[in-house]
Amino acid sequence: MKTILAISAAALLSAAAAHAQKINAAGATFPAPIYQKWFGEYHGANPGVEINYQAVGSGAGIKQLTDGTVDFGASDMPMTAEQIKAMKVPPLHFPTVMGAVVLTYNVAGITQELKFSPDVIADIYLAKITKWSDPRLAKDNPGVKFPKDDIIVVRRTDGSGTTFVFTDYLSKVSPEWKMKVGANTSVSWPGQTLGGAQNPGVAGLIKQTPGSIGYVELIYAVQNKMPYAQVKNSSGNFVKASLESVTEAAAGAAKNMPADFRVSITDAPGKNAYPISTFTWLLIPSSIPDAGKAKAVKGFLQWMLTAGQKDCSGLTYAPLPSEIVAKEEKQIAQVK
Repeated sequence: MKTILAISAAALLSAAAAHAQKINAAGATFPAPIYQKWFGEYHGANPGVEINYQAVGSGAGIKQLTDGTVDFGASDMPMTAEQIKAMKVPPLHFPTVMGAVVLTYNVAGITQELKFSPDVIADIYLAKITKWSDPRLAKDNPGVKFPKDDIIVVRRTDGSGTTFVFTDYLSKVSPEWKMKVGANTSVSWPGQTLGGAQNPGVAGLIKQTPGSIGYVELIYAVQNKMPYAQVKNSSGNFVKASLESVTEAAAGAAKNMPADFRVSITDAPGKNAYPISTFTWLLIPSSIPDAGKAKAVKGFLQWMLTAGQKDCSGLTYAPLPSEIVAKEEKQIAQVK
């Protein structure tokens, strides 16, 4: 009898998988580790729903959503008014988690945790500071013996929400950066740089290139056991990225979140706020013609805002503030 029951249960699971509502999504690599965990967990609890996520970068995710080749997208940059206007069906922005973009480095002989002021970061990426022995780096890091090596700047090659967050930050702290380069998912980088594809590519390139510095989402530095710097915030304090410092950066936004959830929290106020923090968003069409898919997507969003948030800290993302969760739960009803 037990054998018959086991076979029957397996047959039911197989049938459910065969008839699973398959949903395709694509976009940001920044939150990919937690998205892959979420989609796997949700499918385990709901075998009738299968979400396939391709971590191709925010720019590519927005393009695929606009072209209608995926059911929803993901981005670390809110869509612009022009991008939204180009879509047949206006998307709704759903913040999912909060994270940090960190500066990681590979400098010979340096074991200490480095510190960077905003103007120093900007001038490194403006190609105005080109040597690790520059006195401005020494000023931020007393006691550290820097080599005379060239600084090798590493950046993303793909259209990237991580790049947007980093350049959005630089645009706030450096008038010269804002005027000459600006904030976008892809920019024209000053000077000579090395390019890596997506967060894993940048992390890998820094790890194998002595003298390099680059920006990645926090989880990629942690997973690769790479050092990452403290950054001086708007209160004048050097702060390291952590769940607490990212949460503090979002405190103001939580109280004054715009109705469409499109907001920037880089260079946020707060004594212990990490200055290169961000929300990341799922981009959900406000109208999904397939009723089965609409139901499945809405079910996942509700789960993500409740049970899913418990997975955040284990992967170094900060969970959403309760005020934002409450507003997003109301927005789910707008998906038709």
